[in-house]
Amino acid sequence: MSETHCLPPPLRSAAPAADGFGRTVDYLRLSITDRCNERCLYCMPAGYRGWAQRPDHLTTVEVLHLVRVAAGLGFRKFRLTGGEPLVRADVVELVRGMAAIPGVQALGLSTNGTTRLAPLARPLRAAGLRTVNISLDALEPGLYRRITGGEVATVLAGIRAALSAGFERVKLNAVLLRGLNEGEWWPLVRFAAEHGLPLRFIELMPVSRADGWNAAHFVPVTEVMARLAERERLIPLPDSRLGHGPARYYRLEPSGAVVGFIGALTNRHFCETCNRVRLTADGRLRPCLGNHGEVDLRQALRRQAGEAELAALWRQAVAHKPEGHLFRDGYTPCRPMVAVGG
Repeated sequence: MSETHCLPPPLRSAAPAADGFGRTVDYLRLSITDRCNERCLYCMPAGYRGWAQRPDHLTTVEVLHLVRVAAGLGFRKFRLTGGEPLVRADVVELVRGMAAIPGVQALGLSTNGTTRLAPLARPLRAAGLRTVNISLDALEPGLYRRITGGEVATVLAGIRAALSAGFERVKLNAVLLRGLNEGEWWPLVRFAAEHGLPLRFIELMPVSRADGWNAAHFVPVTEVMARLAERERLIPLPDSRLGHGPARYYRLEPSGAVVGFIGALTNRHFCETCNRVRLTADGRLRPCLGNHGEVDLRQALRRQAGEAELAALWRQAVAHKPEGHLFRDGYTPCRPMVAVGG
């Protein structure tokens, strides 16, 4: 019998949880590995090998157990992240197991789109994956290699495979990096428009240690908006629902490009509607990316904690979700983004 069939029955479904500030929290970003086949400047510091010291990633059974607990507490939206989630060997099995859990209404994945996406796109779609977000910080091969250590040609192949596989939605993400990819902003917009893909520009956040975070590379999303508006009209799409995250979307005319902007540092209202928590690959539930607070679920799982105790720990994490991140207040992460989850 497959280990995914040895799970306890799900908790009775509940209304989505609310945190201490009245925000509905129904979205789990679930890191399934801190391994990655790229070395992005803003994510993984040079020499990082955290997985070598922590052979303690949650098993597939443990992940599915916690997803069942979350669904029973009213979580409805789930996204697999890493590291690079597609380097985990059992990712298709994991997707299939999650898609079968009652209450899981939206199931997506964030990936760098490199060598693993092209062969896995169709199996993932068949297993129940509904949406894919793909990182694409540059189209020029040398610049892409400088930022990520990878090859952009493999990402383009992954994008083509994702489009062919028939996912409900494919989106592109680009991190803004001053001195590196300013010349790529408009080519990325044109590429996204030509392929009918929404593109999100994301402000650089201090989510890596000092050796991976350089404030000199920071670009506010307002600057990109102004640059794009010099070329075409930028029309707000206030009612656009292109996912479950914080992006504000616009349409560029006459090209028709749909562009989103995620301004975690410059948007003072960024946290007011935050609806998510994160589960790290080593089983820690993190209510906020920009705070250090975590609740250890792996320890409870491995001492055979019951459903009621796990649910109580989950509610504790949601209840202690802070009002806002600390990115503007000298926040220094204890471990890099690749270890926390995207």
